[in-house]
Amino acid sequence: MTDTINTRELIMNILLEMDREKTPCHLAVRDALDKYQFLPRQDRAFIKRVCEGTVEYGIQNDYIINQYSKIKINKCKPVIRAILRMSVYQIRFLDAVPDSAVVNEAVKLAEKKHFYNLKGFVNGVLRTIVREKDHLPMPKENNTTQYLSVKYSMPEFLVEEFVSQYGKETAETMMADFLKEKQVTIRINRWNNTIEETKKSLESQGAELEKAPYLGEAFYLKNFETIASLNAFQEGRFQIQDVSSMMAAHLADPKPGDQVLDLCAAPGGKSMNVALKLTDGSVEARDLTPLKTQLIRENIARLGLDNISVKEWDARVSDTASKESADIVLADLPCSGLGIIGRKPDIKYHTDIEKIEQLASLQREILTVVQEYVKPGGTLVYSTCTISRPENEENAAWFEKNFPFIREGSAKQLLPGIDGTDGFFMVKFRKKL
Repeated sequence: MTDTINTRELIMNILLEMDREKTPCHLAVRDALDKYQFLPRQDRAFIKRVCEGTVEYGIQNDYIINQYSKIKINKCKPVIRAILRMSVYQIRFLDAVPDSAVVNEAVKLAEKKHFYNLKGFVNGVLRTIVREKDHLPMPKENNTTQYLSVKYSMPEFLVEEFVSQYGKETAETMMADFLKEKQVTIRINRWNNTIEETKKSLESQGAELEKAPYLGEAFYLKNFETIASLNAFQEGRFQIQDVSSMMAAHLADPKPGDQVLDLCAAPGGKSMNVALKLTDGSVEARDLTPLKTQLIRENIARLGLDNISVKEWDARVSDTASKESADIVLADLPCSGLGIIGRKPDIKYHTDIEKIEQLASLQREILTVVQEYVKPGGTLVYSTCTISRPENEENAAWFEKNFPFIREGSAKQLLPGIDGTDGFFMVKFRKKL
């Protein structure tokens, strides 16, 4: 059940599901590994890495395949396309797997799926790439957009956006960082719990902690089987959350007795972070769907917090009962997610300029409604996990111009590869008295 053929067939099926159903990579991999929990840790790690790597390097590997294939990759049958993509990733990036084994297993998989007439095609393309591995073709550097697109496996329109907004050097730094393996970042909950207690619990199960930057409660979690299997997680000693997201709760700076409204709150990381800082007062976490609100409730229960309530609510709809009721409103709004491409690589394939503009418009629609909930003198923290200026600085400037708020301090745009975090934007506004 755990032989290499079945492991690779499982990878192929995950890639096919992503292609067919547009299932995000991290969800497709998670669901498959949940289904096959009996697989050895080494096999699970292999499946995860090949699936994620195949998506991350999709544009680059497709370009290479197209140089050596008489059939362009997008014209191939879905099964053959998946086999070629996963195999080229292994040939190029997994030194522990012999190239001959990758080619042989790819041919066997094509045969198993009844593509007998394409076995020779798969074999020929992959063997040529193996032979040319040390000097594979790339676009000419004078065609800057195409060259950077292939080099960093980034759609051309996003290359142009990043370069125009941040300059070529910063854009390249960000795009290179997206291709690096991302660590799991956790926030240790220092309520009824200490860093040392959490560390001891994790180490008893073979897991390790390494300090993350900026905040005392931020750590990288290493050497674990699954998050859910860790006693420290089940006991609510920590929450998975990037440092950038933790910083938004710090920026809110809640005071004793504050009433806090967190909109678009799922999975509830910021709500819980703020709740843990409140010696008095309360947090109401809202989101749009039963699925999302249930996720928040599960996390609250795991942490044992009693100062958070959850409400299903569409943030675009005005809630007259909440008008001027909140000392703090957290508005971490729906966005293009371009700052977390390093964690969710398929984001880059499923967006375009029109979608970014629609999201910027949605953010303004929500801000127009939720600013009413802030008490005079109260705080609104606007944040997104993107690096797209129309969704960030441009919307912040629009908000300040149109509503009775002033900025408190300057906006913070965190950039991947530069700030040691995901791409994240946050700005704090104070409502005029």
